[in-house]
Amino acid sequence: MTETLVITGARMLGADGADILVEDGLIAEIGTGISREGARVIDADGLVALPGLVDLHTHLREPGYEASETILTGTRAAAAGGFTAVFAMPNTSPVADSAGVVEQELALGEAAGYATVQPIGAVTVGQKGERLAELGAMAASRARVRVFSDDGFCVSDPLIMRRALEYVKSFGGVIAQHAQDPRLTEGAQMNEGVVSAELGLAGWPAVAEESIIARDVLLAEHVGSRLHVCHLSTAGSVDIIRWAKKRGIDVTAEVTPHHLLLTDDLVRGYDARYKVNPPLRRTEDVLAVREGLADGTIDIVATDHAPHPAESKACEWPAAANGMVGLESALRVVHQSMVETGLLEWHDIARVMSAAPARIGSLTGHGTPLEAGRPANITLYDAQARGTFTTADLRGRSENSPYLGRELPGRVAWTVHNGTVTLEAGDIVEELSA
Repeated sequence: MTETLVITGARMLGADGADILVEDGLIAEIGTGISREGARVIDADGLVALPGLVDLHTHLREPGYEASETILTGTRAAAAGGFTAVFAMPNTSPVADSAGVVEQELALGEAAGYATVQPIGAVTVGQKGERLAELGAMAASRARVRVFSDDGFCVSDPLIMRRALEYVKSFGGVIAQHAQDPRLTEGAQMNEGVVSAELGLAGWPAVAEESIIARDVLLAEHVGSRLHVCHLSTAGSVDIIRWAKKRGIDVTAEVTPHHLLLTDDLVRGYDARYKVNPPLRRTEDVLAVREGLADGTIDIVATDHAPHPAESKACEWPAAANGMVGLESALRVVHQSMVETGLLEWHDIARVMSAAPARIGSLTGHGTPLEAGRPANITLYDAQARGTFTTADLRGRSENSPYLGRELPGRVAWTVHNGTVTLEAGDIVEELSA
């Protein structure tokens, strides 16, 4: 049984304060002056109440790469960031391309208890891009997979991509594409532009992303199926998605917190914490993706949380792994880049970091409004706090955060997952109630 909770004085989506009664894993009542004998009282005076955050793009590394992260440590990191559900990318070992592997991931998430883990299935066997994986079997499994991606690898063969879009249409699935033309990015080390030229590093052109997106929105239109674009990063990509949506194509897109804030100027120091795929782009691109998120062209924020052991980053730039951890910092970075700039309000944050990711991923029980009768997935956020982001803020197994030493606004204070407190006054709950 979960606890009975009375959350007092929370600012609902940043607006007026109210009390929230949680019983049996559900929001039982919202109002003022609520009390229950024997209930645990959480003083949320001044804290922003959001529906539990949902991340459509998380690398949990298990099975196979537990030195970087496990499902337990990754979901603890999620809870610390205010997330109550994460979608686990398939680049594990073995690859999540069969019903057995996705069901294993689901079970490990259930055992951990810190967040709902929804597996994403690979599009192709072994993410090799040669033949379709067992999409139907994964969809029919206990994991009920609805999102498929070869993330880390582009489904570059247009015929394979078309067949995948056709296949998932039959059960309402979606293909989440890692838009990167492999020929145009051979040997690429960072964004192609002025900085890459100055540093003498092989450039990663924007067109390598944009050309795949353009191709795939036309394929999705032709098939009449759903396409989701992972970690969109360029101004041109925003323009293509905007055009596709005006045309009525069923496409959604995500942007990462780091592409909303950081630029390729940071690469000048050769600090591999800033090496990521797709790469950090120009200031013009950062402003364009912010505008795209603000006007609804980009549907969601997704972390692309990508943990790596220290040795994978503590090396020369060309040998370093791509990726950044991002679960613990995501809400604070979006607060800085989108709320403090006046581009979004807190009700918008609920949409782009909770409701829309859950909808795109067909995940029930998450992303629902804060109202009576709904599952009690709740994030309480202190928007008035401010502090330097340090390793003490990280709860996962890896420390490859680009924000270490950077001052960020806000602080996730409490996270409630299906009625169970997983983050208490900023600290992970070590023993969850059964």
